[in-house]
Amino acid sequence: MRILLFSSVFFFNACLVLAAGNLSNESFSAAKKMLASQVYHDHSVTLYCGAVYDSGGEITLPEGFSVAAHAARAARLEWEHVLPAESMGRFFQEWRQGHPACVKGAKQYRGRRCAEKVNSHYRLMQADMYNLYPSIGAVNALRSNFIHAMLPEAVSSFGQCAMKVARNRAEPPERARGQIARTYFYMAEAYSSSYRMSHRQRKLMRAWNSRYPVDAWECARAGRIERLQGNENRFVKQACLEAGLWAGD
Repeated sequence: MRILLFSSVFFFNACLVLAAGNLSNESFSAAKKMLASQVYHDHSVTLYCGAVYDSGGEITLPEGFSVAAHAARAARLEWEHVLPAESMGRFFQEWRQGHPACVKGAKQYRGRRCAEKVNSHYRLMQADMYNLYPSIGAVNALRSNFIHAMLPEAVSSFGQCAMKVARNRAEPPERARGQIARTYFYMAEAYSSSYRMSHRQRKLMRAWNSRYPVDAWECARAGRIERLQGNENRFVKQACLEAGLWAGD
């Protein structure tokens, strides 16, 4: 009985460790600064369009890039939640209904602002660096809070950058799909009490994960974030180990 109890406790604790997300940093602003200075310092390239940016966040737009909306944000670097903040936030009561502490003047508010103010678990999710990627501001703006999907009938929304946004969905270029899939899997496991991936979404992410394997940069990125944040993305790490690309950085 004692052996069985010990085994059960060990297994339970192991599952907690396995599923742990960000437990070290609640600041979204600090997460972005760490990513810029300690993760992407030698790989200043945006996720979707492969645009290069400088240390001041100024983007050199790739040849053939065009935008019909949000032009003022086209040359600006922004850090995007691959799993949208709304997809995480709607599971929190503060986001849906508000909270007694979320009052300005005589007016109550809810949504992201309220969840960020009063819920530390939401702040940890929002600041998780595994879910944050550099993006052209105009792309981030048009993508908004739309989930990723396949849009075979749509055309590129950004000229030669094959990013499509239509019908409240966003289809990323092939260059980004594997990273996106492994990020979705990580977030669904690390924050299983606060986010649930749909069956259709999970099926698509399985396909992307299989078709678009890890590369040296994705592995280096994960190693750096693990060192800074203190937890692993096992979906990336295991694939990197199997491919002989894991260095731990």
